[in-house]
Amino acid sequence: MRLVAVAALFASLIPLSGCGGSAHATTHATATTPKSDWAGAVANPPFAAKPIKLRNYDGKPVSLKQYRGKAVLILFIYDHCPDTCPLMVGHLHAAQAKLGSQASKVQIVAVSVDPRGDTPKTVRGFLQAHQMLGRMDYLIGSRAQLQPVWKQWGILAKADPTSPDAVEHSALVYGITASGKVQTLYPSNFKPSDVVHDVPMLASQ
Repeated sequence: MRLVAVAALFASLIPLSGCGGSAHATTHATATTPKSDWAGAVANPPFAAKPIKLRNYDGKPVSLKQYRGKAVLILFIYDHCPDTCPLMVGHLHAAQAKLGSQASKVQIVAVSVDPRGDTPKTVRGFLQAHQMLGRMDYLIGSRAQLQPVWKQWGILAKADPTSPDAVEHSALVYGITASGKVQTLYPSNFKPSDVVHDVPMLASQ
């Protein structure tokens, strides 16, 4: 199915920054404003999540399929981002805290958009600094390994011409159901309460 851009929906919500929090993500469906019981924007209709098979910062192979049965939140970030990425991870940390015992129903998976800068050591340091070590998986790899994933998920990832160490990249969080379908999307400045609201429903579908 032809990819359909959802950039227009989030253009006013995700400004370009030093991190490159642009909204050039694409999906297999149009996204709508929140409807029904969902707090996040809704993929209409929901569509099967593209496969992801990479290694995490500890060298462990990770496949998106291994998290079937749980809600999954996917985001694309890099560990030395000065603004947008820490904001997103901070909000996810807050959502986990608010979920309490229900936090076990969701798996957070970050995929690197900076194959050169994201190393096992720097990623571990990032997760420790944001209190997410052991609470979020962070997948890294070479450009040859990561680029096909970016392409399948419609992710923009390119060097920021204004800063040699910065990366412009799509900054959305994808909410995936327990059965493996993309159901909701959240901009980089999402409210933790929106994720808290949606996780139990994502986990039940």
